[in-house]
Amino acid sequence: MKVKVGVIFGGESVEHEVSIISAIQAMNKMDEEKYEVIPIYITKDREWYTGDMLKDIDVYQDLDLIKRYGTNVILYYANGNYVLQKKKGIFRKIVKEVDIIFPIVHGTNVEDGVLQGYLQTIGIPFVGPNVYAAVAGQDKTVMKDIWKKENLPLTDYVWFYDVDYREDPDSVLKKVNKLKYPLIVKPATTGSSVGISVCEDEDALKEGIDEALQYDTKVVVEEVVQNLKEVNIAVMGNYENQKVSEIEEVLSGNKFLTFQDKYIGGEKGKLKSGLKVKGKSKGMASTNRVLPAKLDKKVREEVERIAVEAFKALGSSGNARIDFLIDSKTNKVYINEINSIPGSLAFYLWEAKGQDFTKVLDDMINIGIKDYKKRMSKTHSFDSNILSGFASNGGVKGMKGKLKG
Repeated sequence: MKVKVGVIFGGESVEHEVSIISAIQAMNKMDEEKYEVIPIYITKDREWYTGDMLKDIDVYQDLDLIKRYGTNVILYYANGNYVLQKKKGIFRKIVKEVDIIFPIVHGTNVEDGVLQGYLQTIGIPFVGPNVYAAVAGQDKTVMKDIWKKENLPLTDYVWFYDVDYREDPDSVLKKVNKLKYPLIVKPATTGSSVGISVCEDEDALKEGIDEALQYDTKVVVEEVVQNLKEVNIAVMGNYENQKVSEIEEVLSGNKFLTFQDKYIGGEKGKLKSGLKVKGKSKGMASTNRVLPAKLDKKVREEVERIAVEAFKALGSSGNARIDFLIDSKTNKVYINEINSIPGSLAFYLWEAKGQDFTKVLDDMINIGIKDYKKRMSKTHSFDSNILSGFASNGGVKGMKGKLKG
């Protein structure tokens, strides 16, 4: 019997379209002899849809078609099974049963623990990070503070809330100006380089902060690494076991790898990963890169070691991509950030090490099942009901009287 895998993607996120690309890539590579793949698309207005049509990239040219021909559903637990039930109509029948959820989502409201919290609440097995690791992996302030405590190499940084900047901008700027220019300004919880600016002076810094605050309530400001070489590596596993992928160097004509470098082609407004080019959904796989990266043995080993330590420090699970910044003159390595559910699931980093995408997906699902069994083996509640003691003190009626009083 095939395992029923519900692939969740989309969502209310600035990385909505990137998630679609990653999910369609993955669904088309899952082993159909092992798995029944069930697409579950979350629209930008948070409605959930299913239907085989959602495996086709061309469908997303007109989102009204999805609402017209897809099935609007909800996911919940019923009579010992996890089900997708039709949301509207007189007869709200069960459309599909699901054994495990595979979130292939990016950004706020989906990758950041919000979706994982719902899945964990209803108790369904799922692939990837749990709530805690998802939160830490999405919020750069939490992530960096944890890594700093673990003595991992970071560039100097500060962070602040929007309210702090609104009420006392001079104080915030004074704090930021203790760093060395140029500086890079980032929204704390977005991904795909959205809302990021490199600033050479205070005027540019103010503009960068205003830009970042359009996307988030928290802003991170970091020192820019000189003689920059950006490299990425993926880590697969959980807190018990980890393995690392090949390392890539990502190339950009800009001061950092932008959203355009990652996803936009030469023709303005078109995703080079494929939403407007039939059959060409490459996502992050289409970024300019050197793979494997040209690193000496010592630097390579340092990147691998730090990546595993960073993965474990956050309690990560599944397949995460970890990004590094290297000063190419001094070979000083700095960890930058983790992508708990990376674009294209970083399959190309595993392929470069001899592991094809189908095997990557299979490994991720198996880790998700192991994580679920581990969660179920722990005690989460007690059989005793402390509320039963209220009966001897007047019960519900007595409580009502106390509340009124």
